[in-house]
Amino acid sequence: MSVACGFECVVVLGCMRWVWKRCTYIGNDDSATWPPATYDEFEPIPRLCRTILAVYEDDLHNPKFPPEGGYRLNPNWVVKRVAYRETLGNAPPYLIYLDHEHHEIVVAIRGLNLVKESDYKVLMDNKLGKQMFDGGYVHHGLLKAAIWMLNKESDTLKRLWVENGKSYRMIFVGHSLGSGVASLLAIIVANHGDRLGGIPRSLLRCYAVAPARCMSLNLAVKYADVIQSVVLQDDFLPRTPTPLEDIFKSVFCLPCLLFLVCLRDTFIPEGRKLRDPRRLYAPGRMYHVVERRFCRCGRFPPDVRTAIPVDGRFEHIVLSCNATSDHGIIWIQRESEKALARLKEATSAEAPTAPPPVQKIERQHTLEKEHKKALERAVTLNIPHAVPTDTDEELSVHKEEESARGVTETASLIEDASTSTSHSTDARTNWNDVVEKLFAQDETGKLTLNKEASCSTE
Repeated sequence: MSVACGFECVVVLGCMRWVWKRCTYIGNDDSATWPPATYDEFEPIPRLCRTILAVYEDDLHNPKFPPEGGYRLNPNWVVKRVAYRETLGNAPPYLIYLDHEHHEIVVAIRGLNLVKESDYKVLMDNKLGKQMFDGGYVHHGLLKAAIWMLNKESDTLKRLWVENGKSYRMIFVGHSLGSGVASLLAIIVANHGDRLGGIPRSLLRCYAVAPARCMSLNLAVKYADVIQSVVLQDDFLPRTPTPLEDIFKSVFCLPCLLFLVCLRDTFIPEGRKLRDPRRLYAPGRMYHVVERRFCRCGRFPPDVRTAIPVDGRFEHIVLSCNATSDHGIIWIQRESEKALARLKEATSAEAPTAPPPVQKIERQHTLEKEHKKALERAVTLNIPHAVPTDTDEELSVHKEEESARGVTETASLIEDASTSTSHSTDARTNWNDVVEKLFAQDETGKLTLNKEASCSTE
């Protein structure tokens, strides 16, 4: 009897300890060791959040739901607005904006519309390990949406970039569902920049706001120099390893789902999670906006932290009443505006030890070193398909060679694609052919990376 009572006490104490740790775990803990972001690197994010909000408006000349301070966009610079009736369910609505003030070509993609069946179809079009791409795994439905957008808009983007002196940056930005599409757009264009007039990787950027888990860990780290993800405090989506299609099937019982996922992940070892190549993650470099503290009421002035985490990459569900509200683009836009104002005050208050151009160059070198260390960390942890780099020089050379290989590879793909579509008078790039040529089918019918095609270009 005493042994049974002792065992019960141990079990009860263990459960109480688990409940205490889970209930006291807050979003602030995910980035507690990360360094702060700088004003220059965070500056585009509030502006791009406003651009995403502009996608929801029918007429920017007479906006119905402007954020505080307005959109601060020039309606005459809107090149194209594509609504649901034009996407035909293939992708979320989006907007192409030519920002002459900041020398950017912006493609902004809206988030999930809970009343649109077509958005759910994009989400549901996936299974664990269904789609391999670029040496890793990605969400199949989001990849199809990205390819559809490139088939439709690649000529427009190429024309805009060429007409503006090939000097404008190309920005893909999206929220929630749109963040996954934007991230995969950026990966495709980073490897096939020649299809958009030869745009280099250095002029390509993607901002995933409230990011969806859309790519495997090796790809998330590999493209951290191109993709930046923005997470507000306790946002549930980047933390939920459950596939997107299962999350939104249970959207009307989301708190129950989050609790069950939290309970399940407690018993899965961290190493097992990292070694699963099919497990999807939020992409790129992470920017965590933190505004609440443990056992404190209300919102505090937000801080912004940034890193390229490999292990501990938002792996813990936060049991918080703000887990869903922190996912909203309106809240993210408001808090990012406040965070940027704080960063600006901090920058102006500090006495500069070096001229601003020198500071920017030093910060860029720091970001490159962080990317290199993240790649090395991924190799150390035996992340499937992780690619190492040895020196800072090799990292930059690797990026240039990767871009050059993409040009060589796609040159042959263009020829193959044009041959296969010679019956058509449309000379535009078929991005389905570009992507599918990178894969081969094995005996079981699964798509695998076509090694012969990639090796022939090296």
